Amino acid sequence: MEKIVILDFGSQTTQLIARRLRELNVFSEIIPYDKFPKNIKDIKGIILSGSSFSVCEPKAFKIDLHTLPQDIPILGICYGAQFIVESYKGKVEATHNREYGRAVLSYIDKNDPLFRNFPSGSQVWLSHSDSITELPKDFIKIASTPDLEIAAYRVKSKKIWGVQFHPEVYHTVNGMLLFENFLDICECKRDWTPASFVESTIEQLKKQLGNDKVILGLSGGGDSSVTAMLLSKAIGKNLTCIFVDHGLLRKNEFEEVLSEYQHLGLNVIGVDAKDKFYSALKGITDPEQKRKIIGAKFVEVFNEEAKKIEGVKWLAQGTIYPDVIESMSPSGNTIKSHHNVGGLPEKMDLKLCEPLRLLFKDEVRKVGIELGMMHQFIKRHPFPGPGLAVRILGEVTPEKVQILQEADDIFIKSLKEWNLYDKVWQAGAILLPIQSVGVMGDERTYENVVALRAVTSTDAMTADWAQLPYEFLSKVSNDIINKVKGINRVVYDISSKPPATIEWE
Repeated sequence: MEKIVILDFGSQTTQLIARRLRELNVFSEIIPYDKFPKNIKDIKGIILSGSSFSVCEPKAFKIDLHTLPQDIPILGICYGAQFIVESYKGKVEATHNREYGRAVLSYIDKNDPLFRNFPSGSQVWLSHSDSITELPKDFIKIASTPDLEIAAYRVKSKKIWGVQFHPEVYHTVNGMLLFENFLDICECKRDWTPASFVESTIEQLKKQLGNDKVILGLSGGGDSSVTAMLLSKAIGKNLTCIFVDHGLLRKNEFEEVLSEYQHLGLNVIGVDAKDKFYSALKGITDPEQKRKIIGAKFVEVFNEEAKKIEGVKWLAQGTIYPDVIESMSPSGNTIKSHHNVGGLPEKMDLKLCEPLRLLFKDEVRKVGIELGMMHQFIKRHPFPGPGLAVRILGEVTPEKVQILQEADDIFIKSLKEWNLYDKVWQAGAILLPIQSVGVMGDERTYENVVALRAVTSTDAMTADWAQLPYEFLSKVSNDIINKVKGINRVVYDISSKPPATIEWE
């Protein structure tokens, strides 16, 4: 499968580069800047991302560009473009004023293949405090803005291009055209589609798994359900699905999901492990520690169940790309551990199988549609693997879980009743570790606060808070306070991602 490799130097918009290329039906993969793969057979092009560092800083991420394949086209973006110039002995200098925001390309070399069909005066987006002030030998300028002499360049003797603006962001009006042109330079067929993914993945799973038996941890959500369908088509009866009730699911979810899976023709075993998880989480308040404990406990349960099934060698998971990206960083700084990624012990009795590991959330949904899955599986809101544990701030107890389940149930059912559920990417209630004073009847109360969270998104890498109707929020607030004992205040979260995350922990 042909692909474009994106070397991540730590930019906040690296994920957007991958998204744009996939929208153009080319598979793209983000890898740390210093982990270029040894097998280059299917690599058609290389992109060097931006970075939070300046190339002038001693601690900036750098590699030896000459170790990259010299016959594969390279595109440097912002820091990536400046790093290429510096590596070839050009000059990159700090500017007095940070160049940030919209600009227009006042000069474009329309004969250059990177700018083929570009209209004059195209708007671009700049975000840097350094500028290229002198190009190395054999480098030629191919674009300028009124304030930036070298907005883009190419190397005469090599397949190397660089742009100091960000084509991946919305504000660069013709950014997709630039990527299309780069893909043409790379001679990409642009035939990566949900249908091709399904076909190739099933074939890969057949080769990877052979006649081995696999157990899959189902969560009831779209990711694990799509994973189950792919595996079922690849290995049939050799797949056993395990749905664990860790005591952190939504209200009645365990029974409802088990019933729904019967319609998919999957072999599903339900496991009640609530007490094990509650015991392991007792006294734990740190979010990272909670995630890791739950991840490790999941694997423990799977290992126990696997021993009951003769010949099981694989543990399958519905890990998706945002899980992987947020659990890795070029600097080594993890945003947060995902139970599918960061909670696994170093030694496991089973090998891991993660067929969706390189897909974004909306791509998983498209694959699900291609597989003919039912609407309730495809459109079900994402739900975190650690469940309500990351929506209960502080220690997790059965009593807190029950309170949150009731509040969350009212919120989700109300979204569906008001025809708002499908307009929201993800929604849920969060139990805060504070109590507030209230009045019910003639009595003073001192009870829990619940925050409601609803966001819109396309891939979970960025998200905006959902602007739900005031009348809806008022009704939900009243229902929760009146019907859920232990809650006397409801607030609504209007934070976007970034800087916040979708979940509170």
